[in-house]
Amino acid sequence: MSLINAPAPDFSFEVLNTDDSFSKVSLKDLKGKWVVLFAYPLDFTFTCPTEIIAISDQAKKLKELGAVVLAGSVDSVFTHLAWTNTPRNKGGLGKLDIQLFSDLDRAWGKAYGCLLADGHHTRATYIINPEGVLLHASQNSPAVGRNTDEVVRLIEGYQFAAEHGEVCPANWKKGAKTIKPDPKASLEYFEAVNNA
Repeated sequence: MSLINAPAPDFSFEVLNTDDSFSKVSLKDLKGKWVVLFAYPLDFTFTCPTEIIAISDQAKKLKELGAVVLAGSVDSVFTHLAWTNTPRNKGGLGKLDIQLFSDLDRAWGKAYGCLLADGHHTRATYIINPEGVLLHASQNSPAVGRNTDEVVRLIEGYQFAAEHGEVCPANWKKGAKTIKPDPKASLEYFEAVNNA
């Protein structure tokens, strides 16, 4: 059964903060915020740093949308710290604007269904709304990285739909036309975009 539109499974992580300190973060701590959980296979690998740096680069925009980003793997917070202290030109992460979580016991990966047979996470992205409901789940095989612009677009879309009661069509971007979810009222959108 899908986890979508259901209460997100709870979690409690040890995290590496942006100031190199460690703390604990749980889903309960984040109530009232949009939460992006951004799992990746392992520290000190190859595609992973490109994705983590890319989602960190989105942190300011996501914060403006009321979202918190937690990226993580099955590595310890100590390994995360070593990786953030490795320069980017040496395959490291350098300074980040997001927290890195540790799923060392793999409990979160099991609860969210993103563990591979070898015990590492897929490239999984989850979006949880301020009420704690899981709205989005996607997973990539480790060979291909994600598009972090899509994370921003999805949150903007979910926020628009929640505020206005309209739905967002394929490739929707903030400011574009939306659809009234009604057989007759939806024709306003379809007539506007299919003017042939």
